[in-house]
Amino acid sequence: MTSPDAFPLGKDDGRGDGRDDGQNGRQDPAKDGGSGVGRRAGRGDRPDRHADEGPYTPSARRIERERYKRARSRRATAIAALSTLVTGLVLVLLVTGSPGWQRTRETFLSAEYARMALPKVLEGLLLNLRLLAVCGLCVLVLGLLLAVARTLRGPVFFPLRALAVAYTDFFRGLPLIICLLMVVFGVPALRLQGVTTDPVLLGGTALVLTYSAYVAEVFRAGIESVHPSQRAAARSLGLSRAKTLRYVVLPQAVRRVIPPLLNDLVSLQKDTGLVSIAGAVDAVYAAQIIAGKHFNYTPYVVAGLVFVALTIPMTRFTDWVTTRTERRRAQGGTV
Repeated sequence: MTSPDAFPLGKDDGRGDGRDDGQNGRQDPAKDGGSGVGRRAGRGDRPDRHADEGPYTPSARRIERERYKRARSRRATAIAALSTLVTGLVLVLLVTGSPGWQRTRETFLSAEYARMALPKVLEGLLLNLRLLAVCGLCVLVLGLLLAVARTLRGPVFFPLRALAVAYTDFFRGLPLIICLLMVVFGVPALRLQGVTTDPVLLGGTALVLTYSAYVAEVFRAGIESVHPSQRAAARSLGLSRAKTLRYVVLPQAVRRVIPPLLNDLVSLQKDTGLVSIAGAVDAVYAAQIIAGKHFNYTPYVVAGLVFVALTIPMTRFTDWVTTRTERRRAQGGTV
């Protein structure tokens, strides 16, 4: 028999020799022979080589491309500013060079009458803001009820659907000014017991009646935009129709129609000034009183600028919400 000492430990002929050497090389870093050590040394050297290279340095082509983009951006900004300046200058020269400019400035842009009218206009503006808050809430509630009534299914709900359709069709087609005149002057003429004759309440009622029809259609569009599979999934989980509408459909629908709802709110904020035709002293009527007393129309300009100052932030907020909603929808997020 061959003695075991004839074959030293770790050495063998054939394929076993290569495997053993490779294993020994991987297990013992001190050995510098064998393919295993070479492979490990190769892998270990890579991080050191990257660490020696230092921070990333962009190529000359990339630096040139970024410099070109910055130059184009500065050039476009300069052209836009110059174009805006030239356009504004042309408009100013056109207006101030007209034959009746002096008389127009005294009648519509008098600083004296503007200072006189501003406190009264701001005092009347409080009424417009109260109308906006109360009427806006009533419009949202009534519009949502109308939208839900229009989307009810089943023949038993046909009368509700028919009434909701008739309401929205009538008040969307009726001009707001006519609705105000009919409510403000028609309701007191009936001499009904317990019915108010306050022009502010009657004017607010007319605003609610008109804007509820528009908001109802916005809500209905949001409800119908929810995919039918959402209802089917909720029903398969055991939710009733009412709970499906409340917990599944309406939350998605309301989130989708927030931008158009804000647009309607901006319109409502402007149209609160129409209650002045009923005799309510709001910002517009306060300006009308001063203008009629002094035969100067500067108070109307002041009232208009006050409404614009209120509308612009709301409009920018609406644009921001719209952009945010579209971005989330494009990224696949919850809308």
